[in-house]
Amino acid sequence: MRSFRPPNDGVAQLARVAHDLGAAGLLGGSLFGRFALHPAVGGIRDKAERGKVVNAAWRRYGTINALSLAAVTAGWLSARATETRPALLSRREESLSRGKDGLLAAVAVSGIATGWSGVRFSRLAPGGAVPLEDGDTPAYETTREGARLKRRLNRLGALTTAAEVGFVAVNAALAQEGHSRPPVRRALTRRSR
Repeated sequence: MRSFRPPNDGVAQLARVAHDLGAAGLLGGSLFGRFALHPAVGGIRDKAERGKVVNAAWRRYGTINALSLAAVTAGWLSARATETRPALLSRREESLSRGKDGLLAAVAVSGIATGWSGVRFSRLAPGGAVPLEDGDTPAYETTREGARLKRRLNRLGALTTAAEVGFVAVNAALAQEGHSRPPVRRALTRRSR
């Protein structure tokens, strides 16, 4: 006997794949930059070259960040309009979904602000060659404006990473909550609300 599947199940699965790949792209890029790229460029002798390498890497990754944010946002908004609308969720799922809503907003706002600040920072020197001690620390030769922008960029980057970690954690908790409730129990829980 065949089980009934809604006609849009394939579309929902593709949206979920895009959503999860987007979340991986956002968090993976942030963690790589903060814990691998930024410390590693300290090994480059020329301070301006360090800035050039860091800014070129983030400029390239900006495309992945933009696509990832679009995929996460589109995936979650489509889910909120369909399978994660409040009438279909337990109280715990609805609470997690509201948390995910807020974290998505934080990821979007902080991520866009980080990207915008990064573009401004990279334009302070030709080719993005703003002098750096490492990927996080402006060099003594960096202009006052450059040092100020780099400190802001570091704070925004940390905020973005924290929001992304929270988003991925709540996403995992929400998925586990859904897996913990078989379809029959899910239907009974909805009816008792």
